[in-house]
Amino acid sequence: MRLFSNDKGVLTKVNVEPFKLERNIQELIEKNTNEIFNLEFISSEFSIGNYRIDSLCYDNENKSFVIIEYKKGSSYSVIDQGYSYLSTMLNNKSDFILEYNEKTNNTLRRDSVNWTQSRIIFISPSFNSYQKNSVNFKDIPFELWEVKKYSNKTVSLNPIISNSKESIENISKTGNSIIKTVNEEVKVITIDDLIINSVQKVKDIWEKVQMQITGTDFDETRFNFNKSYMRFSRLDNSVISYFGFRKNSLRVTIIGGTVYDSGKRTSKNYFELDDYKKMSKKMIKKYKDGITTQVEYKINIDNEKDVDYVVSLLKQKYNSMS
Repeated sequence: MRLFSNDKGVLTKVNVEPFKLERNIQELIEKNTNEIFNLEFISSEFSIGNYRIDSLCYDNENKSFVIIEYKKGSSYSVIDQGYSYLSTMLNNKSDFILEYNEKTNNTLRRDSVNWTQSRIIFISPSFNSYQKNSVNFKDIPFELWEVKKYSNKTVSLNPIISNSKESIENISKTGNSIIKTVNEEVKVITIDDLIINSVQKVKDIWEKVQMQITGTDFDETRFNFNKSYMRFSRLDNSVISYFGFRKNSLRVTIIGGTVYDSGKRTSKNYFELDDYKKMSKKMIKKYKDGITTQVEYKINIDNEKDVDYVVSLLKQKYNSMS
């Protein structure tokens, strides 16, 4: 991709500026983990066993720990390092909880952590084809993100998305003991897990929705899976909607935004849905402080004929975030 700055119709090439040190990438990410990944930063250079973890974070949505590793070269195996780190985490759970409690001054109990959702994020200016192919599974607990810095002070972060339908469990059957042990506890949620109890009609509805929202009209978006729902968001983690897979219908929840002081103020990206068919139900979710609420629009789709209209509502929300 070639980038240009536009000054009154005159284009000037924007050049890539390499990071001098791996540490430069780490410092940038650690200052912005919440903005980039919606993660709580815990600590840097956390030593455990024979390993030193670059960045330790916590995913408050999934109640799980996330390890971030930074790389500048390509002479390493993502699979080997990733599973070694996950194995170390699972064998030293108390140390991770202690690190969280000491660094945040909060109390996290061992039984409140969802260890099945543990994962690794690798960040590098580039990954070679071997590394990309090594994580090309539908349920591997790793993410690869390429980071680039430009001469106009812009920074880009792009995920390497897997489109494979093959399971990592097929590798664990070949005799790799670390992969097998980790896979027995870590479970990557996929669409197959969410839709398993839905009737075929709902699966057909989802397939039609997915085809439309993964096109160019919804650029730079991704799916994140939870045991109860799927989050559809932009790459900056701003939520477009949630999808819930019921037995006989697909539940779509479009986020309107936050209201403060009993309606006197709204959040910066507050969104009012223009639903002329009146398919949505406007819900008000109250927060514990008593003065803050979140507006959500809930829609049930139980017929394929409604898909195009609901996708147009999702498009409204997506466009409001641009």
